[in-house]
Amino acid sequence: MSTDMQRHVIMVDNGDADEPLSTRQMNPLFSGILEARLGRRQILKGSAGAAAIGFMSLGLAGCISGSGGDNDEPELAPGEEEPPALLGFSAVPVSFEDQITIPEGYSHQVLIPWGTSLIDGDTRFRIESTGAEQADQVGSHHDGMHFFPIDGSSEDGLLVLNHEYVEPRLMHAAYAGQDLGSGAVLLSSDLKRVDDEVLKEMNAHGVTVVRIVRNLNGEWQVQPDGYNRRITALTPMKLSGPVAGSDLVKTLYSPDGTATRGTINNCGSGVTPWNTYMAAEENWAGYFVNEGTYPREHERYGVPRPKEDGTRASGKYEWHLAESGNDEYVRFNATDSGATALDDYRNEPNTFGWMVEIDPFDPDSTPVKRTAMGRFGHEGVVFAPAVEGKSVVCYSGDDSRFEYIYKFVSRDPYYQASASGALLDNGTLYVARFNADGSGEWMPLVHGQNGLDASNGFASQAEVLVNTRLAADRLGATPMDRPEWGAIDPANGDVYFTLTNNSQRGEDETNEANPRGPNTHGHIIRWAETGEDHAATSFEWDIFLFAGDSGESGKPTSIGYDPNGEKLTADNILSSPDGMWIDPDSRVWIQMDSGDTDPFGNCAMLVADPTTGELKRFLVGPVGQEITGISMTPDQRTLFINVQHPSGDWPDYDPSVPPRSATVVVWKDDGGIVGT
Repeated sequence: MSTDMQRHVIMVDNGDADEPLSTRQMNPLFSGILEARLGRRQILKGSAGAAAIGFMSLGLAGCISGSGGDNDEPELAPGEEEPPALLGFSAVPVSFEDQITIPEGYSHQVLIPWGTSLIDGDTRFRIESTGAEQADQVGSHHDGMHFFPIDGSSEDGLLVLNHEYVEPRLMHAAYAGQDLGSGAVLLSSDLKRVDDEVLKEMNAHGVTVVRIVRNLNGEWQVQPDGYNRRITALTPMKLSGPVAGSDLVKTLYSPDGTATRGTINNCGSGVTPWNTYMAAEENWAGYFVNEGTYPREHERYGVPRPKEDGTRASGKYEWHLAESGNDEYVRFNATDSGATALDDYRNEPNTFGWMVEIDPFDPDSTPVKRTAMGRFGHEGVVFAPAVEGKSVVCYSGDDSRFEYIYKFVSRDPYYQASASGALLDNGTLYVARFNADGSGEWMPLVHGQNGLDASNGFASQAEVLVNTRLAADRLGATPMDRPEWGAIDPANGDVYFTLTNNSQRGEDETNEANPRGPNTHGHIIRWAETGEDHAATSFEWDIFLFAGDSGESGKPTSIGYDPNGEKLTADNILSSPDGMWIDPDSRVWIQMDSGDTDPFGNCAMLVADPTTGELKRFLVGPVGQEITGISMTPDQRTLFINVQHPSGDWPDYDPSVPPRSATVVVWKDDGGIVGT
């Protein structure tokens, strides 16, 4: 730090990682409250347990039973035994302890905390590490994740995980002893930041690829390997699809609009049918500033601008104020300062907000931003099972209040022998409308259709995709309560999405798919595509779970949410469902992002049986964290989850070491399948 910066320190705090509220015109909201829909639905037969925990059956052809509409459970043949319960563990209680709590008969290990060396696996924390050294270390604030087995092994593979954001107060020695918020940074009197601090923060973002192996004592460790690498906020990236080469993404760095640098605020993830990793760019807009002309591409997504009182625009970490003025830093200033877009970075925000494809098995490959999948606050992506000779289908949520759920259907068919990311460069992006009667439709976001033409400001498909939110507004998509992670039941193809919460939805702003206003605790929605075809343009939906405490959870009735209906219990109350995954046996794993609140305790992970409605709490995390990211080994005997932004002593229990995000490995002591 320069002498001037040591003498004159200014704190700038732009808060945590939440998405800044974007400017938007709300679609008309539905006025009904479920009566029409419930008139043609049935609750699962014999599901007293399901009702007791607040589940509501879809009752749809092809869903739950796959019997074409009759949800009766098949009778057992003479001498046939009842199958074992899908959830074979005892529920763990709510906890406020600064530790990992798991069921009896299970063990766990803490793995790759932030700062772990990818060179030798050293997990010691060194606050004096430089920005360059961080580029060879596991990043900060672990999130979405997947285990890629090597040669099908369940004991050797590549763990690939996102790093959503950073907390400067924990990263820099010069910040020690300062009373700082989680997003605060220190500026000099001339409003500059130390270069190496900015470099360290950039290199703590992005994605980690790390080879891990299970050793002879059953624990996992980092394997030094050529596969190990970091993808950061500085890594060169390709742009592909309809937006690549358009005037909307041409910059000083890429005059032809085919490249950009870095990926940031990577939340959830996804895995393609051809075994590559997809990292989502979620709350990226707040990293930029714009003090000049303010286009709709910035406005609808919330790029910071000067306040009405003339106060300058302030970015999340003020990276554009690095004292060197180097190009890799000033690009986060999106002000139109040059003669044309080729002379500045007015279009730099348009190169973010995409799904990023990474090949974990090719360390020399360049990550690719797949623009045909739309630009918004991607929470993640979930792919439907690929079918030979048919289109690839995937779903993604836009994690902001009153935003939408999307589906992408490839133009070209999938063939296992030749499939690649090129399948994601051509196809149709749809946005969902959830109708009052339980039906739904997928509306195509295609230039020239449904008013998406030059007369309404959409002169090309590139215009539609860069302005995905505006295009979806125009089509009248259903505004949802923060759609986050999606999952697909392998048994029947049902699609699930978590709707984490929406404290800003008023009582008079509800719609049938989001019937609570304000929605403090969130819910989970699910649907079945028409004809069991994920490429279909219509579907039928219902609500799977209303989160809340024992007085707020439950199922809706013909008059709306019934406060006297059946509730969740001490074994399964939850708030703010966020991460979600459905394992090969159809267990629905649900992760909380609610903070440490009474009566829910620390954030936890629960598991549901979608057929019986049984729901149990499987794991509770330490103080202050969010449980997120989930993956398993192919044999389902090792579970990986992430603990993000803990605030206590976990996992180091050393007051000289800041709380660090880390991966937690869980296994069953008898070697069985996790969850049984």
